[in-house]
Amino acid sequence: MIARRPFVILKSMPSPYARWMYNWETRLTSVDNNRVVRPLEWGLDWARGWPCRNGHLPGSDIGDPEKFLREFNHRIIAASDEFYSYQRPTDFRLETREVQVFSTRDVPDPRLEEKVRGTHADFLRFTSPVHTPYAENNLVNARWFPGDSQKNKRNAIVLIPHWNCDALGYNSLCRLLNKLGIAVLRLSMPYHDIRRPAEIRRADYAVSANIGRTLDSCRQGVIDVRCCLDWLQDQGYKHLGILGTSLGSCYAFLAAAHDPRIRVAAFNHASTYFADVVWTGQSTRHIRAGLEEKIDLDRLRDLWTAISPMSYFQQFSRWPRKSLIIYAKYDLTFPPEFSRNVVEEFARHRLDHKAVVLPCGHYSIGETPFKYIDGWHLASFLKKSFKDIEA
Repeated sequence: MIARRPFVILKSMPSPYARWMYNWETRLTSVDNNRVVRPLEWGLDWARGWPCRNGHLPGSDIGDPEKFLREFNHRIIAASDEFYSYQRPTDFRLETREVQVFSTRDVPDPRLEEKVRGTHADFLRFTSPVHTPYAENNLVNARWFPGDSQKNKRNAIVLIPHWNCDALGYNSLCRLLNKLGIAVLRLSMPYHDIRRPAEIRRADYAVSANIGRTLDSCRQGVIDVRCCLDWLQDQGYKHLGILGTSLGSCYAFLAAAHDPRIRVAAFNHASTYFADVVWTGQSTRHIRAGLEEKIDLDRLRDLWTAISPMSYFQQFSRWPRKSLIIYAKYDLTFPPEFSRNVVEEFARHRLDHKAVVLPCGHYSIGETPFKYIDGWHLASFLKKSFKDIEA
């Protein structure tokens, strides 16, 4: 287990409010005390099923695994439409089952468990086109919030939660969007809630010190999103969008960069390079602890550049869409300078976008009052953007 240690703020804190906010963020990131430090693994076996191999397969004679993965990343970016392509699932089905929390904590909150006891909901299930060694993870799960949209199948989104979110997070936002006439598929990301292998408590396999598995998990998340869009189209929805938070925001951007059907995109927290967030973020310090004895940030950035939003602005710019970028001024997980770089990149490519800065942090955005402010920005943006598309 990683020992709890204080997070060092590298720049002076300009006000008592900032000090209070940083202290609050640190307390919130310390609630989960079951983060596990795992050593660096190259994870070459995960590359066996990837496209863009060009005849290159990992084997016992690979020689330099880091060089192999670095060059693979370069090939992926050059042919990313191939890397994020997939065979459309043939087993879409709605499943009604009891709602569960799937807490990531050592001691689940009994109030949440009691809150959902005996309640049922509909979930979209299908086999992920990306096969992994874990049967639970291979069966995609997305809770279905149709609202009253069945009467007028116009607007629908795929919602992607944050890393290690339980199965209840964002459900209130889904219901709010339903009231605005927007249907929602709330996707369980790879290795999350019902897709989590029994051997882990947290969604550690989605982001970890295993280089290849992290790449594969991101690819699977993006492809699962695109399959959800297939199902929504099959149901007759005309205008499709996406909303992602934190890690879900990364998946959402990559999906939008490779799928023209996404006309509206909301990125709730945004950052540049996958490795930079892992290396500098407060909530991923346990991953850095397993990496930093063997690798530095520059090398890690090369190994995860194929799952970094910054690599795909050219692809993202291919199709017209409206975008919202929300970030937090006191974020210790997605440092705000990275988010500002994202906004600058949107402006440099002259993309239709709106940026909102909230006076909170990464975790406190989910607390009162900021969760209501954040929800208002997200909901009002989606409502107006879909209305503009229909006009």
